[in-house]
Amino acid sequence: MTSRPLTLEDYQQQARLTDHLTGHGPPGEDPRLGPLLGLAGEVGTLLAGYKKYLRDGEAYELFDDNVAEELGDILWYLATAADRWQLSLDDIARANLDKTRDRWQPRDLSATRRGVASQLDASYPPDQQLPRTFTVTIRPVDNADGPEPKVEVIWNRKKRADALGDNTYQDSGYRFHDVFHLANTAVLGWSPVARGKIFGRKRHSDQMIDAVEDGGRAIVIEEGVVAFMFAYASQHNYLEDVTRLDYHTLKTFRTFTSGLEVAKRPLWQVEEAVLQGFAAWRQLRANGGGTLRGDLNRRRLDYIKTLP
Repeated sequence: MTSRPLTLEDYQQQARLTDHLTGHGPPGEDPRLGPLLGLAGEVGTLLAGYKKYLRDGEAYELFDDNVAEELGDILWYLATAADRWQLSLDDIARANLDKTRDRWQPRDLSATRRGVASQLDASYPPDQQLPRTFTVTIRPVDNADGPEPKVEVIWNRKKRADALGDNTYQDSGYRFHDVFHLANTAVLGWSPVARGKIFGRKRHSDQMIDAVEDGGRAIVIEEGVVAFMFAYASQHNYLEDVTRLDYHTLKTFRTFTSGLEVAKRPLWQVEEAVLQGFAAWRQLRANGGGTLRGDLNRRRLDYIKTLP
């Protein structure tokens, strides 16, 4: 005879029947303190056991046998702590899975490509869709009379948007920052700046989308995100040899773009966009420009060629 599966809700209900922590502390003690101290103590016990294992190696045979018991005690205190805050372990588990799926790329390799229907502008006419593949060149322009070097963006053999300088006291390379808009385009399928100023693909057929998603406020938000990420990267060697961004930085992107369509994209894809953008930016800066290739279905932006 097999027992039915035990759910987290079942466990929490059963653990509640053996909770004798309430009422045994000093007068006025917060009843939530007991399970929190229990959690800390059981985690400490588990770590102390592992310390003995590191010291004694295979001679400490009890460690593996004790792991399940210690994890069980941790689970009991966790369920009890959730009770103290009137929270459901089921709800906590679901929310945590949502959070981790948002932050970390799934192991499923099919996730490396984005289907046609999942593009943010898939329902709009082709001339209002971001190009699914593109080749863009960023090259220097003559600015002999100006205070700083400038670059221009070329797509379909035509100059797009305005020539850009660093607008900083030092040669920061910020003049190449359109690469970050192109990375957002390729990896996230989103960039109000690139959509309007480089590709000319604003969604005029829907006045509300044109105003909210492709309009001035969205453009300012993306420029703000890019400026924030550039300031962050400048304190971390422009992300050279960096393969992960800290969670707070990614959450800042989500805060900036709350209410816009790009909020549908998981944070691990935001991380991809930032890292790919800076990989291409470092090559643009080192070579004084170059040619980039973007592929929205593969979620890739690559530096492919130096200038002649």
